[in-house]
Amino acid sequence: MLNDCLFCAIAAGEIPGTIVHQDELAVAFRDIDPVAPTHVLVIPRRHVRDLGELADHADDAQAVLAAVREVARIEGLADYRTVLNTGAGAGQSVFHVHAHVIGGRGLSWPPG
Repeated sequence: MLNDCLFCAIAAGEIPGTIVHQDELAVAFRDIDPVAPTHVLVIPRRHVRDLGELADHADDAQAVLAAVREVARIEGLADYRTVLNTGAGAGQSVFHVHAHVIGGRGLSWPPG
């Protein structure tokens, strides 16, 4: 955990978050600025900067994917989008890898 990482603090329970699912390796919580009726962020508990770095941590990557699936089940989503932004130019604003699980309404393409 990094002392200045918002998502590490949420995973550790130091900052409140609306937890949807958690296990030993991953935590899922509601986005504070949702873009759809369901907008949940899934993170590894381990501080991992981005998707490129997550590829070096197979157990954490698998845990994030399994948590995405579990969030979709919990939220009753048959259709949903999963987004992982890597780098500021792609929209990553918190540099702790996180998968957005977005659903509950029709989603157009491209997302823009």
